[in-house]
Amino acid sequence: MKIGVLGTGPVGQAIATRLAELGHDVTMGARDPANAVAAEWARGTGARSGDFAAAALDAELVVNATAGSHSPAVLEQAAPPPGTVVLDVSNALDHSRGLPPVLTVPYDDSVAERLQRAHPETRVVKALNTMNCEVMVHPELVPGPHEVFVAGDDAAAVATVTGLLRQFGWPDQAVVHVGGLSAARGLEAGVLLWVTLRLAVGHNRFNLHVAR
Repeated sequence: MKIGVLGTGPVGQAIATRLAELGHDVTMGARDPANAVAAEWARGTGARSGDFAAAALDAELVVNATAGSHSPAVLEQAAPPPGTVVLDVSNALDHSRGLPPVLTVPYDDSVAERLQRAHPETRVVKALNTMNCEVMVHPELVPGPHEVFVAGDDAAAVATVTGLLRQFGWPDQAVVHVGGLSAARGLEAGVLLWVTLRLAVGHNRFNLHVAR
């Protein structure tokens, strides 16, 4: 699959690297096409890098791995073509007042919904925002059962993302579709709990499990 990954931080690098390992045609996108981090990643993986628009050009799927507060502007620059599946893994957190952070998006909205409203011709799916980037692409790092939550309005787009999650190693029973894209509000707010647990646990290799 031709995939563009927007963002050069730890999350973008983890997802782009795993996708390249799985044999996908990956381009890492940055604001500056000459971004040194993206260029070095491309050299190390044999994949490509460029600006946001280059990453989204002709992509079947675009991963938004940028900070949620910047994501609308990033997707505007990327301009994904109509029909593109946009996997939004972002979180809009404000760390300016220290820990714990606060959300920059009101509770009656979400980054994912803002992206969908701004680009109605795309198909936005929310997933992978409730865990550390290592666990996103290597769920086996956490022993025992644990889940990845998926929200989206387009069934075919949700199926595409679910297929990608299976390639990452998530078993069928671990992929939980929590509803339409409005469910992203709960997923994004849930990151505040993740940060609290991270401070208590002392490391990143944990995840949430719904016992039922």
